[in-house]
Amino acid sequence: MTKKRKVCHLTSVHPRYDTRIFIKECGGLAKNGYETHLVVADGKGDEIKYNIHIHDVGKQSGRFKRILLTPKEVFNQALSLQADIYHFHDPELMKIGKKLVRKGFKVIYDVHEDVPRQILNKSYIPTFLRKGISMLVERYENKIAAKLSGIVTATPFIKERFKEQNANVIAVQNFPILNEFSSDETIKKENGICYIGSISQVRGILNMVDAMQYTKETKLFLGGSFETQELHDKAKLSKGWENVVELGFLNREEVKNNLMKSIAGLVVLEPTISYLDSIPVKMFEYMAAGIPIIASDFKYWRELIEDVDCALFVDPQNPEAIGKAIRTLVENKKMALNMGQRGKSAVHQKFNWKNEETNLINFYKKSLYK
Repeated sequence: MTKKRKVCHLTSVHPRYDTRIFIKECGGLAKNGYETHLVVADGKGDEIKYNIHIHDVGKQSGRFKRILLTPKEVFNQALSLQADIYHFHDPELMKIGKKLVRKGFKVIYDVHEDVPRQILNKSYIPTFLRKGISMLVERYENKIAAKLSGIVTATPFIKERFKEQNANVIAVQNFPILNEFSSDETIKKENGICYIGSISQVRGILNMVDAMQYTKETKLFLGGSFETQELHDKAKLSKGWENVVELGFLNREEVKNNLMKSIAGLVVLEPTISYLDSIPVKMFEYMAAGIPIIASDFKYWRELIEDVDCALFVDPQNPEAIGKAIRTLVENKKMALNMGQRGKSAVHQKFNWKNEETNLINFYKKSLYK
C-alpha cells in the first residue's frame, strides 16, 4: 500500500476555517488523498475536521507580540510533523519558510496579496515610512521566494511578479466552490443590494453608504466587521445610513441567504495600487449566487468579466454614480435577473474552484518530485 504524502499548511494570522486555506486548499488536498495538517494560532485548541488535522500553537495578544513570538511556535510545531511539503500563507512566516528549506524540506509560499503595494496604503504605518518599508519587504520577499520549492499566488498579476524569482510558480485563484451559493429553496428577492466582506475605507464603505441617499427605498444589506470604531461612527453620519441594514459578521450560510435575497452586489474598491489588479472573491461569489455586480471601473476587471455582461462599472469614488447604478438594477429587475444568470453560467463554465483545485493538485505533484 502506497504511503500517503503528508502536507502541512501554516498560518499565524488567518482563522482556522479560512475559506482559501482550510475549505478550498486543505479540503482539496485531503479529498485527493493527502494526509493534511494545518497549523494555526487562534487559541481554540487542536481538532480533526474533514480529515484535516488542525494544530493550534496558541494566540498572542497584539500585532507585535504575534509577529515576534508566534512564528517560532509555528516553526516548532511544523518541525514536529515532519511533512513531505510545507505550505505557508503569511509574509511574517517567510523566515521560518527559509529555516525549513535549510533543513531540507520542500516549502511553498502562498501569496494572497501584493504585500509591498498594500503597505503603501496601511493607515497604521506613518506615511513617510511606507515607501521605504515597501521596498525592503519586496526585496526580502523576493530573496526568500528564490529559495523555495514553489510559489502559489492568488492572482495572475502577482504570479508575473514572482516568475522572475522562481521558475515554479502558479496562480490559484479564489474562485467560488460550485453550488456553494445554490439553494433548493426559493428565497424571495427584497428591495435591496448587498456588500459582504471586510469593511474599510479603501474597500469603499463611505462611498457605498453615501450612495444610498440616491436610491429611494432600496436597502443596503451590510455584512462584515468595520476596520475601526472611528470608521463605523463616520459611516453612521452619512445621510445614506438610514437605508443601511447592518448585519455584522455572517457565517457561510448567512452569506448565501443574504446574497440570494439581494438584487445586486457591490464591489466598489477604491483605485489604490494594490486593488487595480486584484481579483475580489466577493465579485465571483455574487456571480455564483446569480446576482449582477456593481463594480469599480478598473481596466483589469473589465477585461476579466465585461464579455460576460454581468456587471455595471462605475467610478467607485462617486456615490451618485453608484446610486444611479443601484437604481438601474432595482428598477429593471428583468435586466438584473438576466445579468445574474449570465454571471452564474460563467462561474460554472470558468470561474470556479474545481478548475483551480485541479491546478493546485498538479502543482503539488510537480513540486514534490522536483
